[in-house]
Amino acid sequence: MVQLLVTYMEMHKRPAGEALPPPIDHAVVAPERLATSEFLSLYRAVGEPLRWDQRLRMSAGDLDHFLQSASTGLYILRLENRAVGFCEFDRIDTSDVELTHFGLIPDVHGRRLGPFLLDSALRAVWDRGPQRIWLHTDEWDHMKAQDTYRRAGFRMFAQKLEEVDV
Repeated sequence: MVQLLVTYMEMHKRPAGEALPPPIDHAVVAPERLATSEFLSLYRAVGEPLRWDQRLRMSAGDLDHFLQSASTGLYILRLENRAVGFCEFDRIDTSDVELTHFGLIPDVHGRRLGPFLLDSALRAVWDRGPQRIWLHTDEWDHMKAQDTYRRAGFRMFAQKLEEVDV
């Protein structure tokens, strides 16, 4: 077991100003319903460097149900039809939406695609009329994660040490 500092962040209104333009030609963000195998491939490509395992621990049936649920929102970033990142939201059909996963595959880091993906997905979810979108991030997440969330409009509301298995 190790202790990680977990930071909880929230936003109560849609991002201000104009939507961020795509930083690269042919970068597109859209809601999608991925097959479980396609989702897991993308999840691993994005999450392995960050030690993500939540979706890997789910049974195939539970994961399939989650991915096909009306309360799950999955926004995929594609470059020339190749999935290179995603935002996953839980409970998008409620007033209190959680951003559960957000990230890019490592070989597209540093190209301003993360802020574009996050901004596009957040605007789409805000169009659904929630009261709040929240998330938690920790020390294992990408070193720019909290700054990216702050620039998108999130504010910290709590921090705590949590024990996790390694």
